[in-house]
Amino acid sequence: VMRSVSLRLRADPLGLTRALVARRSLTPDDAGCQELIAARLAPLGFRADTRVTNGVTNTWLRRGADRPLLCFAGHTDVVPTGPREDWHTDPFEPVIRDGILYGRGAADMKSGLAAGIVALERFLALEGRTGNILFVAVPDEENRSRGRISLRNALPEIARRLDLDIIGGINLDAS
Repeated sequence: VMRSVSLRLRADPLGLTRALVARRSLTPDDAGCQELIAARLAPLGFRADTRVTNGVTNTWLRRGADRPLLCFAGHTDVVPTGPREDWHTDPFEPVIRDGILYGRGAADMKSGLAAGIVALERFLALEGRTGNILFVAVPDEENRSRGRISLRNALPEIARRLDLDIIGGINLDAS
């Protein structure tokens, strides 16, 4: 019961989104987003596997080794901001104005990552809930996806075992 309460207190999608938006993760630089996600998911039993391929650092997080296996996939990178004068505020300082969160990556796709993480926290906080889950957030979807392609090639044994794949912004099957 204590575990359930503590996880519910952490389940703040807006706060997590703001923390991710604050990281200057210009493709393919992750700027620590993967580390933040790994630290957030570690208490839920996720273990991180990090590989550098084609100059891109990919981290995927795995919980459980059985089936069924759910994969949540997304990306942490953003495109360059363009001229600073085109922004009302610093693009990496998340701001809420008129009930809308502004900042680079707020819509694509740092809020999606935060929502997925909080959904996992809430699901796994329920008594008796278990699950075999793969959480992937690549840092170069907005660029040439060299890391994503390398990740897809490194995961064929896992990809064949996926029972459900929720893709929030990348496609592990595309080349």
